[in-house]
Amino acid sequence: MTLTQLKYAITVSEAGSMNQAAKELFISQPSLSLAIRDLEEEIGVELFRRSSRGILLTPDGEEFIGYAKQVVEQYQLIESKYVQKEKVKKKFSVSMQHYTFAVNAFVEMVKQFGMDEYEFAVHETKTYEVIEDVRTFRSEIGILYLNEFNRKVLTKLFAEYNLEFHEILRCGVYVYMWKGHPLANKKEIDMEELAEYPCLSFEQGSYNSFYFAEEVLSTYEYKRLIKADDRATMPNLMVGLNGYTLCSGIICEDLNGSDYCAVKLDSDEIMTIGYIARKGVNISALGKKYLEEISKYKDKALK
Repeated sequence: MTLTQLKYAITVSEAGSMNQAAKELFISQPSLSLAIRDLEEEIGVELFRRSSRGILLTPDGEEFIGYAKQVVEQYQLIESKYVQKEKVKKKFSVSMQHYTFAVNAFVEMVKQFGMDEYEFAVHETKTYEVIEDVRTFRSEIGILYLNEFNRKVLTKLFAEYNLEFHEILRCGVYVYMWKGHPLANKKEIDMEELAEYPCLSFEQGSYNSFYFAEEVLSTYEYKRLIKADDRATMPNLMVGLNGYTLCSGIICEDLNGSDYCAVKLDSDEIMTIGYIARKGVNISALGKKYLEEISKYKDKALK
C-alpha cells in the first residue's frame, strides 16, 4: 500500500466517478482502475461498487477512506513543516447535541490556544450526525447523552462503528424555560403541570427515531408538542408560547443570557452525558484540553 494509492482512493470517493477522478489526478482511467484494484486485493477489502449513480463506497470503504484521509493529512502536515518549511495550522473539530456548557468549554479552549496556529470547528447537530461525524473523522470528539431508554441501541451502534463512549457527568432532568413562564418560580415541576404548555423538541430529520431524540422522555405522550429544526427558534417559542424543553439543567448565562432558567423535573430519570471517539485512536492535545474544560462542569451538574 502506498501513499499514492491512498490519494487515488480518496479522490475516487470524492469524485464519485473513475473517469472524473482520473482527470483530476492527470492519469489514465485504466491506470487508476488498476491501482484501485491492486489496493483492494492487497488489503482484502472491496472499497467501491459501481452503480447507475456512479462509483459508491462500500461500508468497509467508508471506514477505510476515513483512515486514509487521516494518514494523508498527517503526511501533508509533515511535508509542509519539514520539507516545504510552511507553517500549517493544526485542526480540531467537535460535534455535539445542544449543550451550551459544551459550547462554552469549546470557547474556553479556543481562548487558551488562540487561532493563529490552530483551525477549529464546532458542529451543533442532530444525534445521528454527531455519531457519523466521529465515525468518518469529520470530528475527533462527539458530545451526546445516554439514558436507560437509548443506551442499548446507541451502544450497539457505537460498537458497529468502532466508537467508544466515555462518561463526563451525570445529571437529573430539568425543565428549561424563560423566566416569565407561569411555572418558572416553582422549585419542582411534574409532567401534569406541563400538560397545557408546548414541549419543544429538536427535529432529528430522517433519523427521527425515539432513540435518537435529543430530549429525554421521548416516548411520553405530550398533549402539545412543537418540533423545530432550527435551535435559534426555540427561545422565541419559549417566550411567545410559554414553551419549554427538557435539559441537563447546566446553564451558562454568558451564552444563554439571563432571561432563562432550569427547574427540576419531578422524575427519577438520569442523563449520562459523555463523549464518543474512535476506538484505538489517540486523542490529540487539543482534544484533551477540550475534555479538560468540559469536565469542569461535572461539579455544576444539578442532581
